[in-house]
Formats: sequence, C-alpha cells, structure tokens
Amino acid sequence: MQEEMILRAVGVVKSPIKEAIPVPEGENGVGESYRKRLRSYFKEVKEIISWVEIFPELEGILEGIEEFSHIFVIYWPHLLQMGPIEEYMVHPMGRKDIPKKGIFATLSPRRPNPILISPVRLVGVKGNSLKVQGLDALDGSIVLDIKPYVPHYHRISDSSSPRWIKELREDVE
Repeated sequence: MQEEMILRAVGVVKSPIKEAIPVPEGENGVGESYRKRLRSYFKEVKEIISWVEIFPELEGILEGIEEFSHIFVIYWPHLLQMGPIEEYMVHPMGRKDIPKKGIFATLSPRRPNPILISPVRLVGVKGNSLKVQGLDALDGSIVLDIKPYVPHYHRISDSSSPRWIKELREDVE
C-alpha cells in the first residue's frame, strides 16, 4: 500500500447546510417519502449561496479567479465519521433495489480518501472569499483546493453512465 500523504487545508466553507441527509438503512430500499426529501434537498442545494473562505496567509492565490463563471471546490467532509472501511461495495444512495457497486463507481463520501468535489457557479469574489452557488458541502468543510472550470477542457461530449445512475437522478429531479 502507498505511504500516507499530507494535505494542506487552504480554507473553509461557510454554508447554511449544517447537516447531511442520512442515507437510510433497511432491507427494502428507499421509500417515496425519502425520495421526496432528496428532491427537495437537491433542488435547494442548487440555489444555496455559500462562501469559500481562503486563509489570509495565501494572499494572491485567487488572482484572476473572478474571470471564471464556474469553479470546482475540492473539500474534505469534516463531519464524516471515519474509521476503517470494511466494505468496498455499497448500494448507491442506500437503494437496496440497485445492486451493490464499488465505492469508486459511486459518489459516496465514505471512501478510502473522502475527498469530495463540487462544480459551482462563482457569484463573486471579495478579498479571500468566494461567493458560490450550488455548493453541497456542509458548513465548516475543509477546502483542499479550488480549480477553474474550463468548458473546452472539462466538457466531455461523449460521456455515458449506467442505467442505475439515471434512476438515481430521477429520484432527485
């Protein structure tokens, strides 16, 4: 196994999202009431305004970022209870009707390195703070990096995904 790495926090998220929606446990999959809750949550997240506060000692690191309409926020889910991961396969979003998939085939935050990424709209820049829309990080999440979204570089026109991803998308739209 690779040796451990050390990451440096570059900032913190200030968000109205204070707690994650728990993925339900149980044998029968996810019920309609939970699906409604997910739809409401994801609809709200798309509109939420948050701040990404970059530490003051990194003066100048944001120079030019205001020229972009969208950025990627790469962060660490600080409230995730980490321990050894004993199972590397999960039912996506707790849906028991979807066969287990490897963690790397899902967006589950419970992974060997719980590094999460969110593409967001950059609404504004004030000093070392970025005002963003659509960030799904919890308040206090540790920011590891910021990258600009570059359409001709990041867009993948011939991408595809499995049917079960389409089913999960229907749950939240």
